[in-house]
Amino acid sequence: MLSVGHRGVLLICKSSKCSHTLQRLLVASMSSGPVHLDAPTFQSQQHTDQSAVLSSTDSPVLRLVDKSMLPRSRFSRPVYSWLETLGDIQDEKLGMVELHPDVFATHPRMDILHRCVRWQKFYRKINYDFARTRAEMRGGGRKPWPQKGSGRARHGSIRSPLWHLGGKTHGPRGPFSYYQYLSLKERALGLKVALTVKHNQGDLHIVDTLEIPTADPEFLEDLTRYRNWGKSVLLVDVNEELSENICGASAQLKFINVMPLVGLNVYSMLKHDTLVLTLPCVQKLENKLLYQDHRHSFGATGTISGDRDVFGTTWTDK
Repeated sequence: MLSVGHRGVLLICKSSKCSHTLQRLLVASMSSGPVHLDAPTFQSQQHTDQSAVLSSTDSPVLRLVDKSMLPRSRFSRPVYSWLETLGDIQDEKLGMVELHPDVFATHPRMDILHRCVRWQKFYRKINYDFARTRAEMRGGGRKPWPQKGSGRARHGSIRSPLWHLGGKTHGPRGPFSYYQYLSLKERALGLKVALTVKHNQGDLHIVDTLEIPTADPEFLEDLTRYRNWGKSVLLVDVNEELSENICGASAQLKFINVMPLVGLNVYSMLKHDTLVLTLPCVQKLENKLLYQDHRHSFGATGTISGDRDVFGTTWTDK
């Protein structure tokens, strides 16, 4: 039984399925939006699509997180991302990549992002203002007039701060740096939060390599437009020596920048709309950022094994 009034809605139904349908009708009527009874709800549809993607044989997981080398919290689950290629303008999916949840699914700390961006801006800010004192001014060694007898105020130099064109008292003594120290823990956390935000917003793309078939900038421009990567793109690779095609094509485009992994920072990630990482970049990022979390408890129970470093070197006996 369904009774609809002007000021309220009364739902009476014995069947659970009917009750669920009427509840959806009530929510739709209160929000003044259309409702489709045959379409599933948003939560169930999202859950079904995600399980179908993860269990499909057409999209295999090409990379798994090594649980023995990368410690992971018991309360977090790995996140997934598509592995793409730059060899063709079409958005071809090569497979799926498993990402570490402590790096790509951490808590979004906006205050940490603000600290990192502020630290980077102050790091490169230098005040070059410089004002000379009375001792550094040219001239002014002679007393302008005798101490007594002239009726004027006593002065000893025309370069006194009281005079026009005189020296400056307590003026700026540049160059002055505004550098502030930011701990390594906050820097690493800022990178993880920026990567998490990019991944959650769908602006993080992982490719196999940065190899493109041609050095024509129109290829990169058409690729970014077809894949809807936004107005600015940041390409990151592990090696500092990049291919000639990607360097030649990006050098002629103002909205595409190429950067090695050693220069990746929070400000650059937030400045660009889309972040593109290669598959080796993901592995090295996870190793370095997780190493910063456990660098003081290296070799302890539940952390990275004490006989091998995340960078591939062997630790000596302490």
